Amino acid sequence: MSGSFVVLMFLVIMVPVFAISMFMPYWTRRTESFGVSIPERVYNTSELRALRKSYLFRVSAISLIVTVLFLAIGVGGMDSDEAFSWLFGSTLVLYLVGSFLIYLQFHKKMKAMKKQQQWQKDQPQRTVVDTSFREEKLTYSNGWFLVPFILSIVTFIVTFNFYDQIPDRIPMNYNFEGDVTNWVDKTYRSVMLMPAMQLFMTVLFLFVNVVIARAKQQVSAENPEESKRQNIVFRRRWSLFIIFGSVGMVALFGFAQASFIFDVPGELMLYVPIIFGGLITIASVLLAFTTGQGGSRVHVTQEVDGKVIDRDDDRYWKLGQFYFNKNDPAIFLEKRFGVGWTVNLARPLAWVIFALIIGIALLLPMLLGA
Repeated sequence: MSGSFVVLMFLVIMVPVFAISMFMPYWTRRTESFGVSIPERVYNTSELRALRKSYLFRVSAISLIVTVLFLAIGVGGMDSDEAFSWLFGSTLVLYLVGSFLIYLQFHKKMKAMKKQQQWQKDQPQRTVVDTSFREEKLTYSNGWFLVPFILSIVTFIVTFNFYDQIPDRIPMNYNFEGDVTNWVDKTYRSVMLMPAMQLFMTVLFLFVNVVIARAKQQVSAENPEESKRQNIVFRRRWSLFIIFGSVGMVALFGFAQASFIFDVPGELMLYVPIIFGGLITIASVLLAFTTGQGGSRVHVTQEVDGKVIDRDDDRYWKLGQFYFNKNDPAIFLEKRFGVGWTVNLARPLAWVIFALIIGIALLLPMLLGA
């Protein structure tokens, strides 16, 4: 495996991961800091700005160390795909564990600072619910998912029409040189794997779009109107991203299916998914940077009241990241440290949904003989 390919994989996957980790404290809501709820008025105080800069410096340092180690080992060339997979996987795990440990340190500091400063003492706390929020157009129409659905149906039809042209053995895996490493015998079941995955991904992305629309409403008590407008923009932007992502993903599976029928170079089968994954990753980073969690980086001109603050619900957020509240009927809600949505782990239905998604993804290849 060439050193240039190692560098490409690093740039496409690891660099965006570094960027997300380093700048995450700048993308969260201004009512939260390192997984701890705070009044919005203290977000830009010198103490909290210094804390965010310190976090950025430490995560940047570990990112640099991981980069040097990865490139020092990988650029010289790897003996096998297995060796590269081990290097890449261990590097990623090492980085994620290291950055999470750094986060825990700052989460602990933030809790101690909040207790010492007593920002919320003697201030009325309130949970704001805007009854007109659900009347807004929070996401783009689910009808847009007809596009990937139609692409999936076209793949089914083309596969049946060209079934006789498909070779008796179908390539399932490629190594990093573009050579086929795994084959399956051609059957009507095995050739249906890619179209079935297209339909599964379409339904999954449609489900995510529904989640974006129905996730728990989170409106700031300090500035409810601004918060509402920001959250609407936040949901609509990610809804659009999901729609484009679904079309791209289904098209990628269609490209893989076309390689069974037509002569597609192995190198193309290797680099097209990498380039697509890189574009999706870069787009998500840019969206997070320009929008922030809950629309926190969307500029809306309005002053913070500060007389009433959000209700303190830190006790329901384990380590500032895992939400567990039996009294909350909501299943989906915004992440506290991060961009996007998470689940209420106290709701059994959340675990059922997890099990269904993972189960279907694992069972499809088995049922279709791949």
